Amino acid sequence: MQTIHRFFQEPEQSFFLFGARGTGKSTWLGDNCHNALFINLLEADVLREYSARPERLASTVNAHPETKTVVIDEIQKEPMLLPVVHQLIEEHRGYRFILTGSSARKLKKAGVDLLAGRALNTTMHPFMAAEIGEAFDVARSLRDGMVPIVVASPTPGEVLKTYISIYIREEIKSEGLVRNLGAFARFLESAALSHGQPLNISNVARDCQVERKTVEGYFSILEDLLIAFRIPVFTRRARRAIACHPKFYFFDCGVFRSIRPKGPLDSIQEISGGALEGLVAQHLRAWIDYSRGDVTLSYWRTSSGSEVDFVMYGESCFHAIEVKAAERVRPEDLRALRAFKEDYPECSPLLVYMGTERLRIGDVLCVPCREFLLGLVPGKEIFRE
Repeated sequence: MQTIHRFFQEPEQSFFLFGARGTGKSTWLGDNCHNALFINLLEADVLREYSARPERLASTVNAHPETKTVVIDEIQKEPMLLPVVHQLIEEHRGYRFILTGSSARKLKKAGVDLLAGRALNTTMHPFMAAEIGEAFDVARSLRDGMVPIVVASPTPGEVLKTYISIYIREEIKSEGLVRNLGAFARFLESAALSHGQPLNISNVARDCQVERKTVEGYFSILEDLLIAFRIPVFTRRARRAIACHPKFYFFDCGVFRSIRPKGPLDSIQEISGGALEGLVAQHLRAWIDYSRGDVTLSYWRTSSGSEVDFVMYGESCFHAIEVKAAERVRPEDLRALRAFKEDYPECSPLLVYMGTERLRIGDVLCVPCREFLLGLVPGKEIFRE
């Protein structure tokens, strides 16, 4: 597969580059850091050397005075390197560090300060539709997702089948994050049923037959491994009783579909709807992170059950976005958006659906999913007419 230009823009200063496995961090580094000094902690001998003597990093860097960019791959493998990095930055020798990681859990557990703001936090997301361009296919993306390692594979289905097992084996088992892998595997299936839904941890605990506190820890593991996220409820200037539970999503709709249980009681429409909502969610998160603005992503749900899937709110952005896996727009599809518009007349309501025609119904703009996703370009406004 030819190289696809990523929207990720590197900061001029030192930065952390986080992202789930397979999102293209190493490919980006290879394409953009030709003259950097690389330290790959995935190599066992390299990890052993720096684990035994973290201060050796200073000697290595000082031995290459002509190289000002230093890449440390998978920094979470040895968090004690961070104090050395901090010291080298403080010495003002002009070094810039790029610290990559597929998990923030070990860094948090070690109590490191992530360089006290001297390195920015950035994220590499799955592909965005606009990165792929006209070759972007909605149906394929809903089936296989947008993780580069999957998109590039001639057998994406097979890659997806092993994706989570790789995490269980390499990340969870090797780090000893959970004691009972069987219980965690059951939890993953139960968590997939919560994808795109307000998260009720008690229900998940009951479903997978483990304690609530254990399930809370499992969800934290998914988030720390960057393969899941939550979005909060939009509560600004609330005029109605609002729900309190955040919504839960896997970071990629293909990963979600590979985990979600399928059987006679699981309708295709329900699974497809969750995949479509997840596809939009991961695009909105990527747009926010790559744009480096002040926009937040949330959702709106009243206690009476009226819900808008996504609310994008910032200094120059206020959109209410509803996602429907249908090819036609029905009047009832617009009710939640209009209720939100009543409470927040400043917002721009938008319906994303699986049809092919752009429509305006009253004050709601209805946009085909493919057109909407292709129009999401970081640094540019969310879709407008």
